Amino acid sequence: MPAINNSISNLSVENQTFYDRTLLSRLLPDLHFYNDAKKKKIPKGKGTKIEWRIFKSLAVPTTPLEEGVTPTGKNLDISPVTAECSQYGDYVTVSDILDMQGKDPVIAETSALEGEQAAQLVDTLIRDTVTSGTNVRYANGKASRTALAATDVLKGEDVKKAVRDLRKNNAKPFSDGYFHAVISPEQAYDLMSDTSTGGWIDVNKYTDNAPLLKGEIGKYAGVRFMTTSNTKTVDNSGVAVHLGVIYGKDSYGVPEIGDGSAAKPSIIVKTDGGNADPLNQRNTIGWKNMFTCKRLEEKAIVRIETGVTA
Repeated sequence: MPAINNSISNLSVENQTFYDRTLLSRLLPDLHFYNDAKKKKIPKGKGTKIEWRIFKSLAVPTTPLEEGVTPTGKNLDISPVTAECSQYGDYVTVSDILDMQGKDPVIAETSALEGEQAAQLVDTLIRDTVTSGTNVRYANGKASRTALAATDVLKGEDVKKAVRDLRKNNAKPFSDGYFHAVISPEQAYDLMSDTSTGGWIDVNKYTDNAPLLKGEIGKYAGVRFMTTSNTKTVDNSGVAVHLGVIYGKDSYGVPEIGDGSAAKPSIIVKTDGGNADPLNQRNTIGWKNMFTCKRLEEKAIVRIETGVTA
């Protein structure tokens, strides 16, 4: 069936708003990575390239000042980090009969499904960027991914070493005072089952009533842990290696296009197919957005690769 490319929308403003909200109902809750990203606005009409400007720390002046002598001073070290946004999108075609006579509210349900689809795309694009760096730790002190066994599961010791790396690199915690982490449900199970002295169970015997982030399972060793099924897994000779990440503030960035958010796609509902659909037998429900993700501070992200308990 051909795509309807030359049609126009005859939706009312109220209906358009309704479908936007329906899409968002599935879109927003899942974006752990997006919520923590450093946002950079691209004004409407200013192209698809985005640039972050990273100001490097100034060297500490260890030489005392001489009386009456002006020191040399320092030059700013500003590193531009650029990325090119790409357009993504998808659509579904439904017949007029299904829309009119079907038992389900097809357009509304499709809008919700596409919101979930768009959320998974954004989350996956960021996940793949955040987990692609070179700053990595392997569970149980292993030296490489190929050395990992299924029994090398996530423990508190691995988390503390990753936090040590971040602090040595002067990574900044978020405004809540914590680094953030995204791990798989399987990794969360292993971490929360750690009974060693100073492990998760030992440390979390007494917890406060501080509000949790969406998807958060708790805090440990200066890290707030969120879990999602959309983590990356790679095969290592039959061993499923799970890739979790612990990261600091402003460690990666995403764009915001015009007046909106790149996490919120445009919903497009068309019910008039023009010459390509002379009897108006097909409706299309689609979405599109512009997006990219870029690592901004390599040393502010630590990937933790582990096996998991079956």
